[in-house]
Amino acid sequence: MRFLTAGESHGPKLLGIIEGLPAGLTISKHVIDEALGRRQKGPGRGGRMQIESDQVNFLSGLRGGRTTGAPLALEILNRDWVNWEKVMAWGEEADLESRKVLTPRPGHADLVGNLKYRTEVRNILERASARETAMRVAIGSVAMQLLNCLGVEVKGQVTAVGGIKARTLEDRDYWQRVGNSEWAVADPQAEERMWQRLAEAKEKGESLGGVIQIQVHNVPAGLGSHVQWDRKLDGKLAQAVLSVQAMKGVSFGIGFEAADRLGSEVHDPIQYCKGRGYSHTSNNAGGIEGGMSNGEPIILQAVMKPIPTLYSPLDTVHLETKEVVQASVERSDICAVPAAKVVLEHVTAWVIAAEILAKFPADTYVELLKAWQDYNDYLHAQ
Repeated sequence: MRFLTAGESHGPKLLGIIEGLPAGLTISKHVIDEALGRRQKGPGRGGRMQIESDQVNFLSGLRGGRTTGAPLALEILNRDWVNWEKVMAWGEEADLESRKVLTPRPGHADLVGNLKYRTEVRNILERASARETAMRVAIGSVAMQLLNCLGVEVKGQVTAVGGIKARTLEDRDYWQRVGNSEWAVADPQAEERMWQRLAEAKEKGESLGGVIQIQVHNVPAGLGSHVQWDRKLDGKLAQAVLSVQAMKGVSFGIGFEAADRLGSEVHDPIQYCKGRGYSHTSNNAGGIEGGMSNGEPIILQAVMKPIPTLYSPLDTVHLETKEVVQASVERSDICAVPAAKVVLEHVTAWVIAAEILAKFPADTYVELLKAWQDYNDYLHAQ
């Protein structure tokens, strides 16, 4: 299973094509639109979110609400296109001067993209923009719906914003509090401090980053492989996470904390229970050993840097005069950590779904479901 996306931040639309979905899988537009809506919400979001109201349209590969086995083509319209139609036109009529960018922004792809492709900065930032993640959420939602049919659950939470850490000791209503929180945290005290931190950053023209945790439950042992470097599940998940704009680090389980512990305090003892099979008494590995899922929940953390567009811009160099000037300011967020959590949930779902279909190749959803159930029965019978 694979996908491609296309489209610019201020172009007419975003496009996506998924190939390799089994036929007969029920896909809900409402579920995708709801995920797109959650991506647009959260404290610190910028003016673009007041313009867009993202919804997906299906162009092929879906009939009567079910996949046909053909490539699934999706589109998301950019409502802001009406304000950029002349600037972003594909033909000779395009206005190439009025919104030309000559002051690249530190922390963005602006300068290096300009040097690599020898093209105007506008052409770089339009595609490098995190607007692209809207389509990846839509594509990930398709994968998420496949996972949900198999009983696999993907969920995320924010564990830190701007240096403020939230307590993550789970209790009975823990995930309900995460879902009800605008910051996606279950710690009311930390949430209050995050609001204060956001107000301080806004007043100073600054931006905030944070840490996001993603969990995947009910994944059987055996996804991924140890036999080649590019087949390892944690490697694939790390690549997917780090491909999301502003992500600068990823870890699994206890992550970097493992460097400070003794081996006996890091590795997870194995146990056996008849009717359940093998399991572990702890999950410091985060559900992955030797590049393969080990049957425990997959847990990963990602570090998101502060949004690099600042309303108190940093110094840069004018591309024509070579003078030191302040960077240009495109409309931006102050903080997008809760929104990024939604993106990471969906890129994670894509990787897990792709690995399931790699292990259980199936032309139809019925065949996939049978292979999935047979394999889980085998694991429990050991």
